[in-house]
Amino acid sequence: MNNLNSVLLEGNFVRDAMLRSTPKGAQVCVFSLACNRYYRQDAGFEHEVSYFDVECWGKLAEAVYQHGGKGRGARVVGRIKQDRWTGTDEKPHSKVVIVAEHVEFRPEHKQDGTAAHREAEESLVLEAAEEKERVAEEAVVF
Repeated sequence: MNNLNSVLLEGNFVRDAMLRSTPKGAQVCVFSLACNRYYRQDAGFEHEVSYFDVECWGKLAEAVYQHGGKGRGARVVGRIKQDRWTGTDEKPHSKVVIVAEHVEFRPEHKQDGTAAHREAEESLVLEAAEEKERVAEEAVVF
């Protein structure tokens, strides 16, 4: 039985997304998401920012690369994955990333505050249903 591994993040792209291909031709898109948290402490409010590395695969990767850019708001639903490897120094290393299975973008806004509507992009929803056929993820070294 699989254990529960699910995450939901909402934030803004830190920089433009990067699209790469694996040696077998699979598309992978990598981006960072900044998530803000505001909380009350003592007499005022505090602000905390967390940064998360996110990757997505296949057609979802291509769509996120096309629509995601620095500052763009997005909601990501996915799972947590820990990559582990041994470095050239023979020491073990690890990195935790979010593997996106669903990405939803917030509408872009023009400088004057009005919404900029691109073809039905008011609530662009991208799903990773086609990724179900990909049984095993490829190891990707960046």
